[in-house]
Amino acid sequence: MNYVWLDCDPGHDDATAILLAIHCPNIHLLGVSTVHGNATADNTKINASRCLYAFAAPESVKVYGGATRPLLRPARHDPEIHGPDGLGGVEGLPSVESGSVRERIESRPAIEAIASAIRQTWNGGAGAKVTLVASGPLTNIALFVSVYTDLFDAIERIVFMGGGIGVGNRSAVAEFNILCDPEAAQIVLDTPIPKAMIPLNVTHKAIVTDSLHANLINPTSTTHGAPSGLPSSRLRHTLSTLISFFRETYKSTFGFSDGPPLHDALTIAYVCRPDLFTRRRYRVDVELSGVHTAGQTVADVWEYLKGDDTWGRSGKNCEVATDLDIAAFFELFFDCVANCDEVSPLNRQRIN
Repeated sequence: MNYVWLDCDPGHDDATAILLAIHCPNIHLLGVSTVHGNATADNTKINASRCLYAFAAPESVKVYGGATRPLLRPARHDPEIHGPDGLGGVEGLPSVESGSVRERIESRPAIEAIASAIRQTWNGGAGAKVTLVASGPLTNIALFVSVYTDLFDAIERIVFMGGGIGVGNRSAVAEFNILCDPEAAQIVLDTPIPKAMIPLNVTHKAIVTDSLHANLINPTSTTHGAPSGLPSSRLRHTLSTLISFFRETYKSTFGFSDGPPLHDALTIAYVCRPDLFTRRRYRVDVELSGVHTAGQTVADVWEYLKGDDTWGRSGKNCEVATDLDIAAFFELFFDCVANCDEVSPLNRQRIN
């Protein structure tokens, strides 16, 4: 069993990461913290709670709000991709004022909640280590590893979606999560804990094509190709509207014609099924001062830096995903959707 804490900034693809974290059979989700990023910190906190309800998370899984801005830089958000509230166009989720949403949100600061969950799970070495998964800017994780150094031995690894090797999506070379808080990303990369980076090079392969979207809408339909017809459940309607909005913004902004990429879901897939990924360990650093390259993740692919075998400042500090078994990933994704479909409270009402 993998004990996981998820730090996120929902965000359409973060929502799919939440779904997988709840319904992957070998993952036990301890809690969710939220951070500035795709939307404001207030919106990401509410969105995470809406998703926990919709995807039937155990009542013990709560949401804890974290950093509202980067360590040093002004906050930036991405309404062009995710809409003003972070989940633009998504239908069927409970309202932000719903009691089922508000009761999931705790007042305890994120890094305190992370530390408490790790201590309880680790139990001084008698229990299990925890994997920290980050699908947004790394501000919360940087703050946590800076304060709770006594808990390093209790952390299995840090898995984050972010960066790119020679490619960006919010500058010529920088990916959005890293660009939002590059200083935080460097702090995390320098931390002597095993880390795994899921970059754009791989996430851009996890495309929800029309045929995959049609299967999401109704897995029993014999129609293939363009998504059409009524969803087989309210949950699937909600997920379809999520994919549809995301598809249109990725098409208009980036020119993706085949469908949107499920970036953040790959972080959970990495924990659940690491065999789906081709990986290589590198020294990775973040450009902090370049006029044109701030936020770029720089991997020492030719091993110019003769570092040691540690995971911190002097070593090959990060395992980088370089390829993905696409078919097997979507098989996992649809299995999780099917598991969720059996228990989602959204399905208590009929689709007309």
